[in-house]
Amino acid sequence: MINAVGNRMTREIARQQKLADQLERTQVQISTGKRLQRMSDDAVAARRIATIGKTQASIDGWTANLNTATALASQADGVLKTASDLLGRARELTLSASTGSMSPTDRATVAAELGAIADELDALAATRDSNGEPLFAGGAARVMRFDSDVTFAPVPSAADVFVVGGNSLSTGLRDAATAVAASDSAGMGDALDALSAAIGHVADQHAAIGLSAGRLERIGDGLKARGIALADERSAVEDTDLSIAIAQLNAQDLTLGAAQAAFAKINRQTLFDILN
Repeated sequence: MINAVGNRMTREIARQQKLADQLERTQVQISTGKRLQRMSDDAVAARRIATIGKTQASIDGWTANLNTATALASQADGVLKTASDLLGRARELTLSASTGSMSPTDRATVAAELGAIADELDALAATRDSNGEPLFAGGAARVMRFDSDVTFAPVPSAADVFVVGGNSLSTGLRDAATAVAASDSAGMGDALDALSAAIGHVADQHAAIGLSAGRLERIGDGLKARGIALADERSAVEDTDLSIAIAQLNAQDLTLGAAQAAFAKINRQTLFDILN
């Protein structure tokens, strides 16, 4: 009989400890705002949270690339606008010199300005980004990743922009300057043709950068939408529903309190009370 009473008391103590553990776990869930504290709480949900976490980390990396690429495309857009303006000015100068009414002094002045424009174009081709890296790569254009299956170069290479027909834009301008200084009509005609081709080429590259910027914006919108959806899903799986948790906490507290009160009352009885 005594052994049976002792066993019941041991079981009751274990039950109350389990109730106390559940109560403590609910308190932690409320204080931290997280329903899952360890994988054993819900293995399936924990695995889903881990998968979501990896995807969120990838999105963070792609977003960082996107921000960098957007800044590069914006900087390249400004550079190509300047290059386009310089080429337009060079064509105006060459066209004026080709009329044959300029004095040798004026031709020398025009040739000097064309040479200065050529130097500016070389400087634009060597533009560096905020990290000190070449904006227009010397080799192949820099390809970046913006999603698991989306990669492209937001900015073309230096050769793509500043080389036409195997010759750099600045070389064409220096040839124009030489023809103007020498009053070489045929040379100036060739230079005008080359400048027209250069202006069209730069305009095409400028438009391509604009298309890249638009594509980057659309990708960014998609990443933001996916990020919000993943955050909502993770919250639904991982976060504590406070209304449910608080009600559960109150119920657990009442149950534990009642069990402890009953146990204390039984524990005050003497052996004769139990036997009778």
